[in-house]
Amino acid sequence: MTTSSTPVLVTGGTGTLGRAVVRRLRERGDDVRVLSRSGAPDTLRGDLETGEGVEAALQGVGAVMHLATTSRDDTDITRRLVRAAEHEGRPRILYSSIVGIDRIPLAYYGGKRASERIIAESRLRWTTLRATQFHDFVATLFRVQRFSPVVFAPAFSFQPISVDDVAKRLIELLDDEVLGIAPDIGGPEVRTARDLARAWLAARGSRRPTAAFRLPGTRFEAFRSGANLVPGEPYGSITFEQYLGRAR
Repeated sequence: MTTSSTPVLVTGGTGTLGRAVVRRLRERGDDVRVLSRSGAPDTLRGDLETGEGVEAALQGVGAVMHLATTSRDDTDITRRLVRAAEHEGRPRILYSSIVGIDRIPLAYYGGKRASERIIAESRLRWTTLRATQFHDFVATLFRVQRFSPVVFAPAFSFQPISVDDVAKRLIELLDDEVLGIAPDIGGPEVRTARDLARAWLAARGSRRPTAAFRLPGTRFEAFRSGANLVPGEPYGSITFEQYLGRAR
């Protein structure tokens, strides 16, 4: 394992994945800068929505781990970051993306794909890693139904992965200087959403019933076809049940 000799800037460093990445980098002694709009303790004030403070945060940085995301479309914040990085030192950029964004016609995925293109067409050295859905994302699908007498699950499968596993892989790519689109990574198990719902209920000591549902259209069919899965040997090691046990 090596540590970076120059600072690493992490966008989205206060988010779910970002916190895991920052923790791992700091534990091994890296000089880490965390970009945040609030300028909270241990962060640098910078706003990817407006560009304010971004170039200052990039000064002297050797690599950027772009983990920031929005609830709508990441295109604008990615474009703003890339332009600032091209102007300020041209650090390497590592981007966290999602498995299947080129095969599943969701608007949010379209923004992620556009962000990938912006980075690939930039003057920066770059690495993009696509991962399957996080355990927390899958759990949220059921958590929002906590008051429902029946927990509904889509009639397709997930391959959820731990943010700790994704953080570990991103740092491996940082150390190994891997460039371009890295091989996709997925969690240790492919399981139906209904099976995951039952596991979530069991962890809560609930015996509520579950029911699978289907929706018409190409989006649902893309998930049913397995476009969100990674064939072959899984990278992740933390199962959904292990995640649920740690989240208590």
